[in-house]
Amino acid sequence: MLGSTMNTTALVAYSLTKEYNATPVVQEVSFNLNFSEVLGLLGPNGAGKTTIVGMLYGGVAPDRGFVKLGDIQVQSDGRTARAKMGIVTQEDNLDPDFSVFENLLHFAHHYHLTGKTARKRVGELLEQVNLEAHGQKRIDELSGGMKRRLVLARALINRPHVVFLDEPTTGLDPDARQEFWKLVIDLKQRGCGVLLTTHYMDEAQRLCDRLLLLQQGQVIDQGTPLELIDRTIGKEVVEIEGVDEARLQALATQFNSWCRPFGSGYLLALPPAPTPLWDDLVATEPQRLTRRHANLEDVFLRLTGKVLE
Repeated sequence: MLGSTMNTTALVAYSLTKEYNATPVVQEVSFNLNFSEVLGLLGPNGAGKTTIVGMLYGGVAPDRGFVKLGDIQVQSDGRTARAKMGIVTQEDNLDPDFSVFENLLHFAHHYHLTGKTARKRVGELLEQVNLEAHGQKRIDELSGGMKRRLVLARALINRPHVVFLDEPTTGLDPDARQEFWKLVIDLKQRGCGVLLTTHYMDEAQRLCDRLLLLQQGQVIDQGTPLELIDRTIGKEVVEIEGVDEARLQALATQFNSWCRPFGSGYLLALPPAPTPLWDDLVATEPQRLTRRHANLEDVFLRLTGKVLE
């Protein structure tokens, strides 16, 4: 395991701040990433997730703050730091003139891997991402999911200590997303620290040990998925349509709950003793009434007044 003989902290980000044209994009963001952990940055488009990732690997210079990978300060020694990082950006940027195997072999040269050593490493990676049967295919013969797995394999050439995944499953179908999730879990089990940016609720809840919720470049809350849900929402919510908002707000106030617009209706959180409020909601004779477990989408709605996707 990567972290077995060293500090459990793989990476530290301190007070990261970035502005473009005097507009704040990232504001005072600090966190640790541990080995054998998946840390999620969760937020809507424009929340600053990609800018944060850029600062983590040295592609974007922060206006204030710094990043350390172990004892290496990324902003002053980026080359050394990146030798221990793997980066999966939102773009595939694979070379269409090379086969799957050749793409990885060519990239291995950046880390001074050549000859039999490089070919052996490429073979290991193709097996790790379940592409061993596709090594001779050209890039345009691959599905979207296969391309993303190949980009991940490329990021792992150097056996990185930390891996950055910037919205890696955007645009993939459900089956391809699930295949990629398995690879992320495998990275964690191998000891990597994984930082994942996403706007998919199910992805964040399934993969992440901890989450930072971002809005307009700021961390508005953080914790494990279950901590965030329990602390912010509770166990259950109700979706309701066809009832006057003022009546719903009055009920929410009466039962020390809260009510927000949601789709074509409203969302209410059920209190720990839910039956009295539930019975009163049934008595309003709504057009639609659905009771379900609370989730991360509800957390974001409660904190920001907006749905995430």
